[in-house]
Amino acid sequence: MQPHLTFWLALPARLGQLVRPLGKVPHATIPYACGCVLLCLWPAALPAEDHQQFLRQYCFDCHQGEDSEAGLDLSQLGNEPTTADQFDRWVQIVDRVTSGEMPPPDYESISSEQRQAFVGPIRQRLRAGQMQRFEREGRVRGRRLTNLQLERTLHDLLGIDIPLAREMPEIPKTDSFSTLADRQAISHFHLEQHLKVVDLALDEAWRRALSQPDEWLRPMTAKDISRTRTRTREPEFIDGAAVIWSGRLSFYGRLPATTAKQSGWYRFRFTVQAVNKPAERGVWCTVRTGACVSSAPLMSWVGAFEATEEPREVMFEAWLPKDHMLQVRPGDLTLKLARFAGGQAANGEGGAQNVPGLQIHEMRMERIHRGPSNDQLRQSLLGVPTMAELEPTMDAGHQLISQFARRAFRRPVAEEHLQPYIEVFRQALPGASRKLTPAAFLDALRTSYRAILCSPRFLYFVEQPGALDDYAIASRLSYALWHRPPDQQLLQQAERSRLRNSEVIRQEVARMLETESGKDFVAHFSDEWLELSEIDFTDPDRRLYPDFDMIVQHSMLQETRHFLQHLLDQDASIVQLIDSDTTFLNSRLARYYELTGPAFEDLTDETVQVQVGADPRRGGLLGQGAILKVTANGTNTSPVLRGVWVASRILGRQIPPPPDSVPAIEPDIRGAKTIREQLEKHRGQAECASCHSKFDGAGFALENFDAAGQWREYYPRIEGRKVARGPAVDASYTTANGSSFSEFQEFKRLHAQRPDQLARSFVEHVLVFATGANISFSDREEIERIVAEAEQSDFGFRSLLQAALTSRIFLSK
Repeated sequence: MQPHLTFWLALPARLGQLVRPLGKVPHATIPYACGCVLLCLWPAALPAEDHQQFLRQYCFDCHQGEDSEAGLDLSQLGNEPTTADQFDRWVQIVDRVTSGEMPPPDYESISSEQRQAFVGPIRQRLRAGQMQRFEREGRVRGRRLTNLQLERTLHDLLGIDIPLAREMPEIPKTDSFSTLADRQAISHFHLEQHLKVVDLALDEAWRRALSQPDEWLRPMTAKDISRTRTRTREPEFIDGAAVIWSGRLSFYGRLPATTAKQSGWYRFRFTVQAVNKPAERGVWCTVRTGACVSSAPLMSWVGAFEATEEPREVMFEAWLPKDHMLQVRPGDLTLKLARFAGGQAANGEGGAQNVPGLQIHEMRMERIHRGPSNDQLRQSLLGVPTMAELEPTMDAGHQLISQFARRAFRRPVAEEHLQPYIEVFRQALPGASRKLTPAAFLDALRTSYRAILCSPRFLYFVEQPGALDDYAIASRLSYALWHRPPDQQLLQQAERSRLRNSEVIRQEVARMLETESGKDFVAHFSDEWLELSEIDFTDPDRRLYPDFDMIVQHSMLQETRHFLQHLLDQDASIVQLIDSDTTFLNSRLARYYELTGPAFEDLTDETVQVQVGADPRRGGLLGQGAILKVTANGTNTSPVLRGVWVASRILGRQIPPPPDSVPAIEPDIRGAKTIREQLEKHRGQAECASCHSKFDGAGFALENFDAAGQWREYYPRIEGRKVARGPAVDASYTTANGSSFSEFQEFKRLHAQRPDQLARSFVEHVLVFATGANISFSDREEIERIVAEAEQSDFGFRSLLQAALTSRIFLSK
């Protein structure tokens, strides 16, 4: 029996009879859970003498025997790759010979005709062999929902809004997308946690279905949210307002009056005003949540705002776990800070130091639900808006289970596949001689729903090798753009068999991107594509970067997300990704970037589009703080790390990991030797030079940006507790093909001349994200077709996305 089949059929013994229907799932739809495939990748062996003669003449001198360079012994490779590793080796050979990297230019020159005569037949056979395998098995292995997708799916199915992803096993960090099937481990632990999450979700759905609405509104005066003791960390009550001063005191500005008695979503509206406002700017404040005690120090970010001389209302929504509260305080670390004695703030202590502060005049706290009302939730789950209308009959149960299974599996469900869940419902009912009560009916219905939510048909994408059916396309589209299941319109298009029509898909993509969920696509995609989700991973050194704070960091995220959304909305050329005359700023980020002039004078706490003509360094992705921070370690920068990031994420170059024998380069923080001097020695090693030539240029181009995203002309030199001026930054570079640049702007202009390269990289990342499989050798021809056709739209951002989602790659398993 195949390992993956044994794995799933063994679940009932582990999880009980609730998941017995898993054994009823047809073999063809059960996802691959483990195991490896032995490859037969060539339809026929290569004409051995043809390519062996080329290898002997041009390659064996360096790549033969135990001492082969880079560990590549071509004499042992064989004529037929029968494993994935051998196949990858042959792809590497084809790529390096095609690019001119092999044989080395200083070894022996060969003509382009000779290169093509060697790689042409190999390329054709590699592609043909891989295509044959994909026709049998599909290019994507069995793929399950990610944690976020699972959370959103349970929300939509059950009408609930509680956070669930945090209860799921953390996905291991990788350098690629969480949607990749090959990276999705599954184990008994994962399944036990899945059951736990399903039970949490059903508990909440049944709680709301069987109870009255729990929304409420509570107005609070300034006195209600102010301190009741002389020395504490709550606001002071001064002149009719609750006042919080600028300072570093932990948990200062906590508001115990907002403590949640029950976990839930809350909306806060409060009227705020600055106190002792600095000249020409307001008082930027943070809003966070937490227990606000030393035994539970972690705080969750909610948002930020700028208080001004005039009172204004601000509004935030936040999830508050039980016993957590709101904290509101000045959070701009460039403000003058008060010092408080004894770990508490005494009345009058902050005001006496003449520091900026915040006044809160009034507040309203409202318990809310995101999503359907209780009546709508009951209609969706139970078929009636009120419990008084419930009819607990076998026919009603059958109908509800059928409707729920169709929604959960995202496609019609044949009666034979529905029967196991109907049987679960029957067995959960009391004896046949008893009357079917509403309580017994609901318990049995919940048991059946639970079994459905434990099925691989729910947890996995159901896709057959070859062209996807319309329902599979609907699911791919919705989870790629929304991270949630298809809506009614998509399912209707699938029912009419219209989703294999490219024009219909384009129309649906346009519609989906305009929805509220569609506006989240940029955030979800860029969090993984550009690693923006890792922005919290480092905390910049306060000695080196004293102006950096959490307001700046979240403003950076908003800048990048607004910028990408702008490119998508306007179908702007992919060139603008790296060379644009616009960005998106608020007043705090503009000040952090040291941008001055009329265009930046009237900025507020709203992130808006700004022309950067006065400082074009900030135009384009590579000059944005979020990118510069996630590509540094919080203390210093590395042209290697940044260069590899730009090469792989933006330019589409595949960079292999460094050999184990090559140590990492650590910048000399004493300033005795620049990173360029260190790398010159490093690149002198033959095994390092070929790869470094692909990414060092991009890394050096960004060296004028420090680890916290600010511009610099000199490296810092740490002298004891002081930071002094170190060597001057040199951002120049000459590439392997002879192109050169002297500074960052020239680097951007150089790569703006290759929009096809930028487009290819973007399309590849979209397809990996949307299909759950890495780009394969046989995908290249289709990607080249997409890029070539995109030239007609000037390589428009939205056009490229639509082309990717209508491609053969996306529409096939």
